Amino acid sequence: MSQTLPIDPFKIWKDIYDKTEAAWNDAIQDSLGKESFSEGMGQTLNNYLQYQEFVTNTAETYLKQFNMPTRGEVANVASLVINLENKIDSLEDQLESLKDDSTKEINSLKRTISSLDKKLDSILTAIENNDKKTTPAVPTKK
Repeated sequence: MSQTLPIDPFKIWKDIYDKTEAAWNDAIQDSLGKESFSEGMGQTLNNYLQYQEFVTNTAETYLKQFNMPTRGEVANVASLVINLENKIDSLEDQLESLKDDSTKEINSLKRTISSLDKKLDSILTAIENNDKKTTPAVPTKK
């Protein structure tokens, strides 16, 4: 009995692919290497850029007619908002620094006043003690 191999469609497909791929690759490479292809691509690019400019101008005109901001105007406002946020952050930092400095200064003044208050108390105590020593005793009537 002879054994027959079943037909493998994937092998057939791969053989066809390998044979046609080389031919198509050569044809495409020849086409890409020609000056006419480059000119055609350049013309296509120019047409696309003209179309894009037309669409942009049309959209801007439409937005102006309906009193709506354009992309450039929105970007400008966003830039202004970012600059404003940066300035506010800077002011917050300056205020925080001033707050810290004033807190330190207030604490220093409190310590100085407390020290002066203690010295004043000791002076008053010394004066009272001095007054008691120098004041003659007044006899009391019986």
